[in-house]
Amino acid sequence: MSDHHEHGPHQHGTPSLRHRLAHLLTPHSHETADKLDAALESSAQGMRALWVSLAVLGATALAQAAVVAVSGSVALLGDTVHNAADALTAVPLAIAFVLGRRAANRRFTYGYGRAEDLAGLVIVLTIAASAAFAAWAAVGRLLDPRPVTDLPAVAAAALVGFAGNEWVARYRIRVGRRIGSAALVADGLHARTDGFTSLAVLLGAAGSALGLRLADPIVGLAITAAIVLVLRDAAREVLRRMLDAVDPALVDRAERAALAVPGVRSVGELRLRWIGHRLRAELAVVVDGEATLRQAHAIAVAAEHALLHALPRLTAALVHADPAPVPGERDPHLALAHHLTT
Repeated sequence: MSDHHEHGPHQHGTPSLRHRLAHLLTPHSHETADKLDAALESSAQGMRALWVSLAVLGATALAQAAVVAVSGSVALLGDTVHNAADALTAVPLAIAFVLGRRAANRRFTYGYGRAEDLAGLVIVLTIAASAAFAAWAAVGRLLDPRPVTDLPAVAAAALVGFAGNEWVARYRIRVGRRIGSAALVADGLHARTDGFTSLAVLLGAAGSALGLRLADPIVGLAITAAIVLVLRDAAREVLRRMLDAVDPALVDRAERAALAVPGVRSVGELRLRWIGHRLRAELAVVVDGEATLRQAHAIAVAAEHALLHALPRLTAALVHADPAPVPGERDPHLALAHHLTT
C-alpha cells in the first residue's frame, strides 16, 4: 500500500478574508493559504531590502564619483564602479522576486522561484565584470602613473564607501537569511567585501601623500583581488543552489522529524530542494503493512505536518508511504527497476 500526500501553493488563489481570520485564530495551521501569505511576505521583505540597498549604494557611488572626477584616483574609480554595479544588482533580484510571486501553472508547475537563482547568476557575472574593469583601470595606471590630487576628499570618499557598504551588507544578509534567499545573502557578502575594499582606498591615498605614485594603482589591483575572492564565494553559493544543493543539517533535521511521527517505522528516500527562497521536500516513509489506506494517509499527513514545523521555509512536501516488508514478500518496486537503470 502506498500513499501520496502533498500541499502546494498552486492549489489555491489569493487568500480570502476567511483564510486570514482562520490564520489568526489557529496560528499553527499549515493550510496552503497560510504558506502563500508567508511566501508573499518573504518576497515583500526581499523587495524592501533591494530598494533600500539601491538607494544607499546609489548615493554612495554618486558621492564617490564626484571625488573621482576631481582627484583622478584609479583606486577610488574601481571602488566607485563596483559600488554602482552592486547597486544595480537590485534590478535582476527585484525582477526575480516579482516573478516569484506569480502562481504556478501547467507549464511552470513549480512556480517561478528559480528566477531568483538566475538573478544570482547575473549578480555573479556583474561582480566578474566589475573585477575585470578594476583590473584594467589599475594596470593602465601602473603603465602610465599620474599624481592623485585632493587626497583628503579621496580619504573621505573611502570612508563613505565603507560605511554605505557595511550597512547594506548587514541589512541584505539579515533579510536574506530570514527569508532563505541565497541570492540576497550572496549580494550582502558582495557588499561587505566592497566595504573593506573602500578602506583599501585609504592606503592608496596615504601612499600618494607620501609621494608614492604607484600606491594608488597598486591598491587598485588589491581591490581587484578582493573582488575576485568575493566572486568565488558568491559563485559557489549560487551554483550550489542551482544544482539543488542543501545544507546536510536540513536533511538530518527533516529525517529526525519524520522518524518521530507515530506510525513511521523508518524513512527511505529523502530529498530537499530550494525553489527560490522556499523549500520543497520528497520522502518515503515505511508504515505497518497491515495499515488501511486511510491510516497510511493519516501517517503521511502527520509526517508532512512534522516537516513543516521542523523546516520553517518548507512550503510543500510529497510523502510516499511504503508498507513494511514481510519475509518472502516480493519487493513491490521491482516493476520499476528497469526504468531506473542508467
